[in-house]
Amino acid sequence: MKVLKFMFKLAFFMCIVGCVFVTGVYIYAYFTEPISIKSANSLYIYDNKDNLVMEGSNGSEWVKLDNIDDKLISYIISTEDQHFYQHKGFDILRIAKVMFTNIRKGKITAGASSISQQYVKNLFLEFDQTWERKIEEAFLTIRLETHYTKDEILEGYLNTIYFGNGIYGVKNASLYYFNKDISDITVEEAIILAGIPKSPNNYNPVANIESARKRFNLVAKTLYDNGVLDDNTYSNLDFDGVFIFGKKSVNNLDTLMYYQDAVIEELYKLKKIPTSLIKSGGLRIYTNLDMDTQRTMEESIVNHTLDDDTQIASIVVDPGSFKVLALAGGKNYTKSQYNRVTQAKRQVGSTIKPFLYYAALNNGMTVSSTFKSEETTFVFSENKTYSPTNYGNHYGNKEISMAAALSYSDNIYAVKTHLFLGEQTLVDVLHSAGLKEEVSANPSLALGASEINMLDYANAYSTLASGGVKGELYFINRVEDINGNLLYEHEESSYQALDPSITYILNETMCNTYNYSFVDYSSPTVLYLNGKLSRKYALKSGTTDNDYWISGYNSKGLMLVWAGNDINEKVSKSYSKAIKDIWLDTMEFYEKDMEDTWYTMPEDVVAVPMDPISGKYNAKSNTLFYFLDGSQSIYINKKRG
Repeated sequence: MKVLKFMFKLAFFMCIVGCVFVTGVYIYAYFTEPISIKSANSLYIYDNKDNLVMEGSNGSEWVKLDNIDDKLISYIISTEDQHFYQHKGFDILRIAKVMFTNIRKGKITAGASSISQQYVKNLFLEFDQTWERKIEEAFLTIRLETHYTKDEILEGYLNTIYFGNGIYGVKNASLYYFNKDISDITVEEAIILAGIPKSPNNYNPVANIESARKRFNLVAKTLYDNGVLDDNTYSNLDFDGVFIFGKKSVNNLDTLMYYQDAVIEELYKLKKIPTSLIKSGGLRIYTNLDMDTQRTMEESIVNHTLDDDTQIASIVVDPGSFKVLALAGGKNYTKSQYNRVTQAKRQVGSTIKPFLYYAALNNGMTVSSTFKSEETTFVFSENKTYSPTNYGNHYGNKEISMAAALSYSDNIYAVKTHLFLGEQTLVDVLHSAGLKEEVSANPSLALGASEINMLDYANAYSTLASGGVKGELYFINRVEDINGNLLYEHEESSYQALDPSITYILNETMCNTYNYSFVDYSSPTVLYLNGKLSRKYALKSGTTDNDYWISGYNSKGLMLVWAGNDINEKVSKSYSKAIKDIWLDTMEFYEKDMEDTWYTMPEDVVAVPMDPISGKYNAKSNTLFYFLDGSQSIYINKKRG
């Protein structure tokens, strides 16, 4: 009996302490500065012509609560937070019920966040599940509740909630999904909108119509059970009768959000912009996005897509300034938000060979240096062997020049060169060019067997395209606050990382990948583009078991394109041609109004007519090989002797 009395007194005491503590927290929150709910997390993103291309969670499309359809309001409250108007930021009974359900099932099957909590979480906090974040979220929720009325909180929530596909706020969502003003939507359309915020990327009808249908049925049942829908309305609901518009009034590109996601990712890395300001302040972000190039690239991707399962990713860069001008992390952001440019790592295949041959040229070899192209098994210590093959098992069975090996993408020549130089040499050149990825110094590296991130890879390629100058690719030019005060401006930092003369020789040699003079036992790998190019480009394609790549550039532009799938399975060989067409369409459009120029030949580089396959001097040849002045003499003297 004494124990029961003690436990009762202890429980009563703890209850009193808890009430005092909670009351104190609410009082303290009341005297803190109010949260600015209309400007929170406002991000205005501009392209390279200072045109606004994206607005996230901002007041420009703010709509008063009185002008929002009543049924949509009631549907969202009933679905997301049935007791919104009764609690003070936290639905204690709902939290207890959900906790009991999760404990009984042994896993987390449901959440209990109120509208106020969701508002705070979406606007001010990152989505990491830590106790620090939970405590911060709780206190911000209390601040919100103590400074604003329920209607003000609800209005702010409805105007800033994310509806997928880059759409924020109920007004924008109604226009995007149904091409209607928010005051004109039907019962079915309101139910669809009410169901999206639970998982915007999964439940919106543009990204996944079947998931949206299931969510529609679940929300409708919830509304019916809660007495929001009557029998007649519930039984006559018609999801299939809803016309899904799914378009923005401007900048209606399926790939644009990939670029915007990359911008936000870079924004968080800028040391001059505090994370707290990104979360809570209004920012104007001026980027390097070239909308015309982005649009052309997307149109070409759509035109050359052969099936639904294969993905295509690409990036366009100005190598003179290291600006990222366009980016597609996949074919369609509404269907997959996974950014294959910034997030994925794939084997790069033979596109790695230009770095290998730069290393060779930098270590005394020339474009006339020869190895025999033949089936070869390489034997290493402990009797380990490596037997690479050429594509299609085509071998010259004779000595071929480096220029021919690069043109054909001869794997035997590449591995022989790699082992001759020492496996670490290629690793060092990749890092000197700007690659951050740690790659293994092994025989297969010469054939691009290592997995590399495309953005990282483009950074290394930009060093070749800039004549050996190493910089850092970037998306953001400058950032201002909502009042136009400059918070950040990009400062270029670059230096000569690779030998400019050797880089020039390499770039000239890469033009032979589409040179008819090299047709022999094999054909140049990008011969398909011969006659379609309006100007000179350094080009290299690459193929693995599951990937197709092309990289190409001149001094004005660099573009990489990849095709494959996310489950790392084989894709149609037709994509080898498709990505070349995408590269061609985009680069030719991007440079169409630019002066047709090529790199200036350094004074210590000379051009000599050579036989393209053997690499021997031939005064009658139309094919020019480029040498560091003096290194060509051995080939000319051999011929004369």
